[in-house]
Amino acid sequence: MRWGSASDILPAMGGDGAIRALLDWYALAGVDQAIGDAPRDRYREAAVAAAAKDEPAPAATPEPAPAAAAMTAREAPPSAPPPAAPPVLPALAPGDATWSAQEIAAACTSLDQLVAVVRAFEGCALKRTATNTVIGDGNPQARLMIVGEAPGAEEDRQGLPFVGPAGRLLDRMLAAIGLDRSAVYITNMLPWRPPGNRSPTAEELAICQPFLERQIELIQPRTLVLVGGIAAKALLNRREGITRLRGQWFPFATPRLEGTVQATATFHPAYLLRTPSAKREVWRDLLAIDEKIREAETAS
Repeated sequence: MRWGSASDILPAMGGDGAIRALLDWYALAGVDQAIGDAPRDRYREAAVAAAAKDEPAPAATPEPAPAAAAMTAREAPPSAPPPAAPPVLPALAPGDATWSAQEIAAACTSLDQLVAVVRAFEGCALKRTATNTVIGDGNPQARLMIVGEAPGAEEDRQGLPFVGPAGRLLDRMLAAIGLDRSAVYITNMLPWRPPGNRSPTAEELAICQPFLERQIELIQPRTLVLVGGIAAKALLNRREGITRLRGQWFPFATPRLEGTVQATATFHPAYLLRTPSAKREVWRDLLAIDEKIREAETAS
């Protein structure tokens, strides 16, 4: 049997029939593998190459004579230097984000500057799913600082910490010992809401903690109240749960903090909304916090 060549088959057919016939001819010839990861239209490539050959080459621009070039250079007005680009924070790879956050936070000399760099920080993926950056609320000169876990849905919408149902309960807790937001500073471990209010990952906490520690250093509180187990274990570097940590006092210190801060932990207001029976323990914690604040005021 004579197989012939592709040119014997293609002229007799057109369209899909010609393609199928060509594939059959390849199969009879023993071709069972295509060379290349993607098909190539060699007919079109040949046509493009031929058209490129037919196009006239662009005329070369004559170079100016040396004298004319020198005159042009003398007559041309001096060009203004390009404007300096505004400083921006680079996009950070996840492996570099924690170290970069430490460097960026350490360079901040004021709370306003810290707020600005946190808003510009791109090293935490939570920022891409959050509506707002939630940093702090209250009095930056306050002697009492409260640290929660992360913004919730209402906090993410308003850009302020503790403004949802748990925040309203926190306001009532503070009022029970004669305080309000003008006398405290409130913030969270994370400035961005985790999707679906899930618990923060260890990596997210590690990335954001340098910003919180620098916030504490700049505010210099005398008393630190950590609400919820996540905030307590992260800042106190303890493995116990909130049930064992609450009601105790721990010294909190960082390299730039003046002395140590007395820190304690208590249940999160969101937990109290789900478990009202725990309010008795929290009331004892509030009384101990009030006593610690009074002792600090007397010592000063």
